[in-house]
Formats: sequence, C-alpha cells, structure tokens
Amino acid sequence: MANALHNAAISTITFGDDYSVSRCFFPSPSTLPFRTMQKGNHVELKKRVVVVKAKNKSDFDDVEVDVSLSHRVNAVKPSKTVAISDHATALLQAGVPVIRLAAGEPDFDTPTVIAEAGMNAIRDGHTRYTPNAGTLELRQAICHKLKEENGITYTPDEILVSNGAKQSVVQAVLALCSPGDEVIIPGPFYVSYPEMARLADANPVIIPTQISNNFLLDPKLLEANLTERSRLLILCSPCNPTGSVYSKKLLEEIAQIVAKHPRLLVLSDEVYEHIIYAPATHTSFASLTGMWDRTLTVNGFSKTFAMTGWRLGYIAGPKHFVAACGKIQSQFTSGASSVSQKAGVAALGLGYAGGEAVSTMVKAFRERRDFLVESFSKMDGVKISEPQGAFYLFIEFSSYYGREAEGFGLIENSDSFCRYLLDKGLVALVPGSAFGDDSCIRISYAQSLTVLKTAVERIEKALILLRSAALL
Repeated sequence: MANALHNAAISTITFGDDYSVSRCFFPSPSTLPFRTMQKGNHVELKKRVVVVKAKNKSDFDDVEVDVSLSHRVNAVKPSKTVAISDHATALLQAGVPVIRLAAGEPDFDTPTVIAEAGMNAIRDGHTRYTPNAGTLELRQAICHKLKEENGITYTPDEILVSNGAKQSVVQAVLALCSPGDEVIIPGPFYVSYPEMARLADANPVIIPTQISNNFLLDPKLLEANLTERSRLLILCSPCNPTGSVYSKKLLEEIAQIVAKHPRLLVLSDEVYEHIIYAPATHTSFASLTGMWDRTLTVNGFSKTFAMTGWRLGYIAGPKHFVAACGKIQSQFTSGASSVSQKAGVAALGLGYAGGEAVSTMVKAFRERRDFLVESFSKMDGVKISEPQGAFYLFIEFSSYYGREAEGFGLIENSDSFCRYLLDKGLVALVPGSAFGDDSCIRISYAQSLTVLKTAVERIEKALILLRSAALL
C-alpha cells in the first residue's frame, strides 16, 4: 500500500479553509480509487467512501441517519424454514448432533449426467450472459417437455427461465397484481406465497383446508371467497407443505369456478410434479379446457433433479404475461446462469419424467414416506394425512399443546413445540404456523431412512415425556 500511495496521482478539491477532498488514482488497473478527506493535518483513507472526522463534536452531532425501511419490507415476514434450517446447521457445526428435517432439499446428489453437462459447459466456454429469457436451446427443451409430459403447448417466446422457481412465482405476482388486488391461497401454504402478495401491495386471502379432507381446497369455499378484487389463485400440486395432490376431477371443478371470473388468473406451481406416488397422478391446470389463456405454469429443476444449488426454474404462459415477467427480470437479475442452463438441457434429456435417475429417487422417497406414516400413525395424540407427493409430512400435534415440560416450560403452539423437539430431541422441524396452520408441524423426509429412524426414536421419547406431564 505504501508503494501504491507513493506512485499515485492525487487530485485535491478544497472546501473553504477547513476541509479538502482528495481522489487518488493508482497506476495499477487492479487497484480501486480511494478518496480521502482532510481537516488540517487529520487524514482518513477509505476505499470508495468519503469519511469526515471533525475535531469539534458539535459539527455533526445533530445529524442522524434515517434508518427507516420501506413499507413493503416491513410488511414481509422472514422465512421460518430458512431461519430454522440455518439455526440447525449452526448447531451441527458447533458439534451438536442435530437431525435436520426442516429444509425442502433432496439429499441426493445431482445425477452425474447433469453434473457433467455443467462442467463441460465451463470447459467449453459457455460462461457468458445468456438472453434474459434463457437460451433458445433450453426454452425449446422446456416446450418439448411440457407438450410430451403435461399436454400443454407453448412456443419459446412463451417461456421465461429464471434463477429458480421461487423467482418465477414472485415475478408473476408482481406482474399481475396491483395494489388492493387479492391473491387467493389455499392453506396450509408454501411460506413465501403470502409475502410475495404483500410485496406487490396485494392482499393474501387464505382459504383453510382440513386434514380430514387431505388438505385439499373445497371448491365451494373458493367460490364463496372470490370477489371483484380477486386477481390470482395460487395452486401447488403436489403441495408443499402437505404432500397433497389435486386430482383431475377436483381441478376441473375449480376450473369451472375460475371460468366465471374474468379477472381471475391461476398460477400453478408444479415444481414437485414428478415426486408423486401411484395411484396419484399429476394434472397441469393449463391443460384443462379453457384454462390455458389464464394460467401461468411454474416449474423448476431443484426438486425433481436434485439441483437446488443450480438455481434454475421457469414459467410458461400466454406471451403478454410472460413478457411482463421478463421485463421485471431484466431489471432485477437478468438471465439465469449459463452453466445451469446447459445442465438443465441435460436434465430434460434424461427421458420422460426424468427417466431412471428420477424414478430411483422417487422410490426412495416413497419408502421413507411409508415408514414415517406407519411410525407416526402408531403414536398417541397424532393425526396424519398420508401425502401423495413431494417429500413432506404435515402432522397434527395440537393434543400436546397446553402441557408443561420439565426444564423447558409450557408448550403453547407449534413454535414452542418445535423448540421443545429441538431442545429435548435434537430434531429440527418447521412449525405449522409458518404455513398457516398452527396445529401441525412439517417434517421433511429428504434424509436417509437410517437418519429418519433415529429421528422418530428421538421424537417418540420427547412425546413420552410430554404425555407424562400433567395438563395445566
């Protein structure tokens, strides 16, 4: 630094008798410009920042920085799933043997063919910006997949590739909703849906579902909750957090209601479509009669192909809607990673529904689901709906609320129940309050069967302690 300062060209601007600002230009292009400000002989050197230090405290004592935040960010709640996952990871790194069943992330490695395609993309120089909407190669592959697997036809200009399906969803909400519009969301819901609505200054309208009905939306309740402000219905099938799968018959009933409301559009989140257990089958909402024109279909690569870190998703729909989403993306992130897009092409080339690589993962998920359903069904005070897809159980434990655990305190709700299981059982789960149903908790079975067996043992021991505690 001393040599660099010696060789630097320095230009100075003086403010009256007291202050001067100097800008230093270094001969090496790798060295960034610095600015200094001087009062008398007092100099402060700071990269890219002007720093003022006054000898007299009174010079700046009355100036305070405005640290207020926008109303949008103040309206948004932080993600509990992320917070709990991060906390559990920190405990594990500190040597605490926590079992993490909170994150919605497959425990499998990305299939080798996909990983090799990504590495080859780097070696072959595919490391530059792509078009904002995604490479033509990938968008054509997505069009082919949607036609062959989902029965819906699109052209490449009706596809927008993004940095994950979550970005696709939030851009759609921002593009379609105006302040005061209503976003209809069946609950339990994916944690981010209501917050995305709030970011758009729209109002999330939660329609509760029941565990006795496998957490599926009742069409009559939907119809009763629609108003002239209803703009967007978000459907997720297979569903996070419940694992519920909407049958074609039920979706057709919902479509008939949607058709009566000209302003109402549908966002169909289908990111778990191939993690599904027979006899359940997946139906794309846009494939239903009369629904193509008002449906935006969101999908991605993270869940089906175990590509969470690659950050790649997409949205398909009518061109003017997709173009609006693209306009937002062009000012936010621009296009997705060029390397990830090459890997995405390889993923879609594995065959129908991901071929053998995906079917192997789904087989393992089903085995884990069957074990957990059987295990929890035997426990006292537990209600369960058998999931037909995804890799989550959404289990009701509310019968344990109101009990006081020795050395812990009162179990009041799903939050304190999950804290209790983390404290006493060393198992990290997500409280149902994060998904709009405080009576339940979410368990992710994206872990090996061995780990899940240990987790069940720990949870059961913790429940036995609670059952022995007297109700207050």
